[in-house]
Amino acid sequence: VQLQAFGGGLVQAGGSLGLSCVGSGHTFGRYAVAWFRQAPGKEQDSVAAINWSGENTYYEDSVKGRFTISKNNAENTVYLQMNSLKPEDTAVYYCAALDGAPSPLSQEYDYWGQGTLVTVSS
Repeated sequence: VQLQAFGGGLVQAGGSLGLSCVGSGHTFGRYAVAWFRQAPGKEQDSVAAINWSGENTYYEDSVKGRFTISKNNAENTVYLQMNSLKPEDTAVYYCAALDGAPSPLSQEYDYWGQGTLVTVSS
């Protein structure tokens, strides 16, 4: 599976931004997908994850109620809608996929997309 992330950019605090992760291959539908982020000088953190069908989701505490992850298997795409953005959300965002149950642990994921930079100005 190959992943490509799209949608990063510059937004003011309180604004919204949507990210997309497009997967290649007809088996993409069976994969759990997660978004991770890495801010400058910090470790990579989990943001959100979703199971293969899109029925089960996981969110890191700091984004609950603000971010929404969704999966469209017909389009081989996972979305991350980010609302009420804060300067501390500034980071490079990565999508990743694994053939199994979703996990907040980056080491569980086999496939990674390139990062997309999200910058939230105050």
